[in-house]
Amino acid sequence: MRTDADQQLNDGPKIRKEKDIVAKMIRLYCKKKHREKELCEECRNLNEYAMKRLSHCKFGEEKTACAKCPIHCYKPGYRQKIKEVMRFSGPWMLLYHPLESIRHIPIPNRLRKSISR
Repeated sequence: MRTDADQQLNDGPKIRKEKDIVAKMIRLYCKKKHREKELCEECRNLNEYAMKRLSHCKFGEEKTACAKCPIHCYKPGYRQKIKEVMRFSGPWMLLYHPLESIRHIPIPNRLRKSISR
């Protein structure tokens, strides 16, 4: 049985990109909902938890979107909160972070192959 200390942390480009997008969404949520310049304690805890879960993701660089993942590694309270954050921040991301928003849109594999040619 592996402990947290034994597990290799994920730090590939896909995980770093996911961490960046999640952090931006949480900051945007906190700024708009809680009217804070810095992350409030609740949002800071959610951000730390999300970063930890991404670092320990079993699938690493082959991960899918968390909503489509067969293994739900978030505790129920955090899972509900991150869903709320993403639903709220998603549309705002187009305004505040348009490039990241467009890059984050999932492209089906069959279309991805024809685009890259």
